[in-house]
Amino acid sequence: MRALATALLFLTIIGGAPATAQAPFADTILVGGKIVTVDDRFTIAEAIAIRGQRIVAVGANAEIEKLKGPQTRTIALDGRTVIPGLIDNHSHWVRAAEHNELRFDGVTTRKRAIDLVTERVRASKPGQWIAVLGGWSEEQFTDEQRGFPRAELDKIAPDNPLVLQSVYNHSYLNSAALKAANIDEATANPPGGTIEKDATGRLTGVVRGAGGVAFVAAKVPHADSETWFANTRKLVAYLNSLGITAWSDLGGRGMSARHYEPYRRLADAGELNVRVFWLTIRQPATPEQMDKVIAEVPQTVPFRGNDYFDHIGWGESTYGPATTNTMRADGPMDPKVMAQVRRLAEALAKQGIHLNAHVEMQTAIDAFLEQYEALNKERPIKGLRWAYSHLDQVTEAQIERMKRLGMSAQLHSRPLIQGALMHKVHGDKAWDMPPFRRVQDSGIHWGLGSDATAVTPSNPFYTLAFAVTGKMIGGRHVNRQTITREEALIAHTRSNAYFLFQEANLGSLARGKYADLLVLDRDYLTVPADEIKDLKPLVTMVGGKVVHDAMGK
Repeated sequence: MRALATALLFLTIIGGAPATAQAPFADTILVGGKIVTVDDRFTIAEAIAIRGQRIVAVGANAEIEKLKGPQTRTIALDGRTVIPGLIDNHSHWVRAAEHNELRFDGVTTRKRAIDLVTERVRASKPGQWIAVLGGWSEEQFTDEQRGFPRAELDKIAPDNPLVLQSVYNHSYLNSAALKAANIDEATANPPGGTIEKDATGRLTGVVRGAGGVAFVAAKVPHADSETWFANTRKLVAYLNSLGITAWSDLGGRGMSARHYEPYRRLADAGELNVRVFWLTIRQPATPEQMDKVIAEVPQTVPFRGNDYFDHIGWGESTYGPATTNTMRADGPMDPKVMAQVRRLAEALAKQGIHLNAHVEMQTAIDAFLEQYEALNKERPIKGLRWAYSHLDQVTEAQIERMKRLGMSAQLHSRPLIQGALMHKVHGDKAWDMPPFRRVQDSGIHWGLGSDATAVTPSNPFYTLAFAVTGKMIGGRHVNRQTITREEALIAHTRSNAYFLFQEANLGSLARGKYADLLVLDRDYLTVPADEIKDLKPLVTMVGGKVVHDAMGK
């Protein structure tokens, strides 16, 4: 028996030796750092090895060094922290490439905003439009919380149409923009909006209301195809620099195939440096329009793309009159309106299509749940990964009802710029909007996102910081439902991979998953909470490819 055991041991050793010796080397290794894997145990490692697009090992420095070969690229981390690439579960970046927008994201003074506009005017040709289409509010300024009068904008940009859109609340236009948009004193107010005039009947340059904002935004001309394509490349590079490696896109106003084509073109060429998973958006406003939308549902076939660009379902808008607004107090939902929501939900369930619906206020959540629960009795929706977005006023009882339907929750950082306004509208209720802690403690699957670009900034570290501190840009404390930084990071990575149907590939740093990761300038887990918003990726990788590199800068 001893001889047999010895022989078996010998065969095992010699049988295993060639496999170890001949194991292919890694293409890239990152060593000497703090690898925050965000796996199920929130493991911290020292090094990571990548071959092709995927991670082949995570562990101690000595272990990973064994995978180093003559051609292996070594990135010395020198103690720096690595986290998974950040995934946004709800944003509108596909649309953002329509224009080469100027942004006020994170700008904390009105003076700095004026400086940015002045710099853009100097760099622009006469007649060229300059637009800031949301992502800021006057309440984020710490010097002067006021708007931008027409006369002031005329002085800064006499020869360029200029539009400064504050969230979805109002837009400031200079005289050149009013002229280019054919807006004058005789122009009728758009549906849901007001073209403001002074006491003498002269245009002030302000257009108010969500309908007014959309009316103005539609006047900004789209770029030609090649400029639009260049805008897309620029936008993707910007998102990479912020740490975004994947997102779920919910579309928006006026979306068409033209909006998706630049991303498809980049993906087909193997040059898309971010992962885009998009949902069909339709915005029917009448039963007749809903008829046409429902007729389209059977033709919708998701999951025909790849892990860089894919259509995954239906989202955001179900029926226009059922849409709630964070800036409006809660109110009753018309049963006739909800009947139309039910029609679309039933059509999507019949086809087995994922649905992510925009629902915010408590009464609306109840109304939607009633329709889903009734539908579920006839056609079960479990397994379709249906979700609600925003859920600013969701209660514990409503969360339990969602869990029984197999649903998930998506919460967003919109109070970063709207928090002060939310307190004006909702009073003390705003302290719990959105209820991060309540949802986290409930055990429901949930994820953290932005809802960029119009109603919040794009930077994911702003989102993480808000969930941890409850402070809007500019420092005002507006939310008391905060969570830990570990919980926030899980919600912005591993949890969000589920919404993309990519949990086997993304969301944590583990063997076999795509090498989507960030090397940070400081340690996310130890910097003061008020500094989380200022963290920056030194390196961003997507599929093992370095798509942003500021390590040497």
